[in-house]
Amino acid sequence: MLFGSIFLIILYLVLQYILAWITFFNNLDSRLGDSTWRFSYDYPVVGDRDISDLDDKDFVRLRRKKNKIVLLMYSIVLIMFIASLSLLSQFLLFFFD
Repeated sequence: MLFGSIFLIILYLVLQYILAWITFFNNLDSRLGDSTWRFSYDYPVVGDRDISDLDDKDFVRLRRKKNKIVLLMYSIVLIMFIASLSLLSQFLLFFFD
């Protein structure tokens, strides 16, 4: 139970760090929007380069960086969910066993 709690605290700190990066990217360009929990407005097509890369390379590269950070955030949230379920089951087994 102790290691699970420490693991969740570390993941929470990593999540806060990632959220700070998302806020930083959102403040760099107003076209990215203010949303933390969703990908940017233009969705990249798998296997093809964005046509808009020819128009505004800096924005497209910034958007791709933000999308990678948002994907990392969702991965951390999923891992935290699974770890919290594991911690809850250990807690229940400790008290009800």
